Amino acid sequence: MISFSLALLLLVAGYFIYGTAVSRIFGQDPKRVTPVHTRADGVDFVELPTWKIFLIQFLNIAGLGPIFGAIMGVMFGPAAFLWIVFGTIFAGAVHDYMSGMMSLRSNGASLPEIVGGQLGRGIKNVMRVFSLLLMILVGAVFVYNPADLMAMLTPDHLDRTFWIVVIFAYYMLATLLPIDKLIGRLYPLFGLALLFMAVGIMTMLYVNAGSMPEIWENFGNRRLDADSAPIFPMMFVSIACGAISGFHATQSPMMARCLKNERHARPVFYGAMVTEGIVALIWAAAAVTFTGGYEELQHTLGEGSPAVLVNSISRDWLGAAGGILAILGVIAAPVTSGDTALRSARLIAADFMNIPQKKIMRRLAVSVPIFILCFIVMSVPYEVLWRYFAWCNQVLSVFTLWAITVYLAKHGKTYAVTMIPAMFMTAVTVTYILYAPEGLTALTTATFGTQISYEAATGAGITAAALLGVLFMRYRRSQENAGLAGRAR
Repeated sequence: MISFSLALLLLVAGYFIYGTAVSRIFGQDPKRVTPVHTRADGVDFVELPTWKIFLIQFLNIAGLGPIFGAIMGVMFGPAAFLWIVFGTIFAGAVHDYMSGMMSLRSNGASLPEIVGGQLGRGIKNVMRVFSLLLMILVGAVFVYNPADLMAMLTPDHLDRTFWIVVIFAYYMLATLLPIDKLIGRLYPLFGLALLFMAVGIMTMLYVNAGSMPEIWENFGNRRLDADSAPIFPMMFVSIACGAISGFHATQSPMMARCLKNERHARPVFYGAMVTEGIVALIWAAAAVTFTGGYEELQHTLGEGSPAVLVNSISRDWLGAAGGILAILGVIAAPVTSGDTALRSARLIAADFMNIPQKKIMRRLAVSVPIFILCFIVMSVPYEVLWRYFAWCNQVLSVFTLWAITVYLAKHGKTYAVTMIPAMFMTAVTVTYILYAPEGLTALTTATFGTQISYEAATGAGITAAALLGVLFMRYRRSQENAGLAGRAR
């Protein structure tokens, strides 16, 4: 438990030390008027207490990733714990904070408008379509597992289908109603359940500390299919929401529309991501400790879904009452990401079509097609949805990180804080798309009878990252030369 304790301390220290440095680099200004004061509409631009905004942001971004993703991702071995810690501090929290701040400075603009404003009109149009489709995909993905968990807790006649209908009906209400009417009232309760679960499980980790392996013990990929699922890039896509996730940047603008002062941005955006990293760390450690080791965990996951393991850990470690509360917390995580994903889809569509959202009929006009598309997507098997969501999610993080890097460079700020993560995630994502079974290698295998080799995919990923780095530095030099020429005149 020494390594787990150190990892936990590093995450907390990262918030206070690196989080403060990042907020200073961006130039957080408590005196600057926020969008909620200039565009209040009683629907999306609604001033909320900071503690509520924090819980909403935390639950928005949590989803299944820091729980199910961490449980499955820890099979990559001790490297998973390092990725959760350092990915959260230096990539994910910076990504979430900077995208939230850019939205604050852009009148609460949604992510495609933010990214397009830095990378050009063509990228903006691509991002509009890509982000909208990703939000619909998230809404569909985050129906199945909470429905499965609810079916476990309720009588047999309240089966999976029943809970899918209930959850989707809730999604519709959460998408259409003013943010303070449903989301603003339910999220604090869901947040308390999720935090209770995390604290309870962490306490039991220390009680059962003897069976928790240290990071430095047998440092290697512990998956049975390690040869076909190497740590790079597979782990960095499997553990997304617990380290860095492009989906988060679609949620930050929603909270930017409710924030009353910029001084609250660091605890809301950077702090929520660090909290999610802590949750991922706890569940990764709990999965290994509860089952008795990596081999035992592999066997357990082979016999059932992560939802079954979550149920077993919660009930065995926290008792019947605590287990139910903990399971409700785990249910709340994906539900409260699915509903705000569809709400974000409405905001993204409304922004690029320039449709004001104060009147309910206009919200319906934008939302109904989104609901129909989401319902159609739900007919696709969950396993397929999750695989494609995973890499689409990280593609979005790459676009966002490069947009933030350009923004920082334009404003004469230390752009290395996002350029380095942007290059790394570019290499990860390109490699994954070329090598993973659900990537382009499936197409080449079906067409030419051969798959893209790991070496070729990795080389292409590193080359793509280097190329974008060179293009950015050329852009940076052109900006500097233009500035010098302007001053000379």
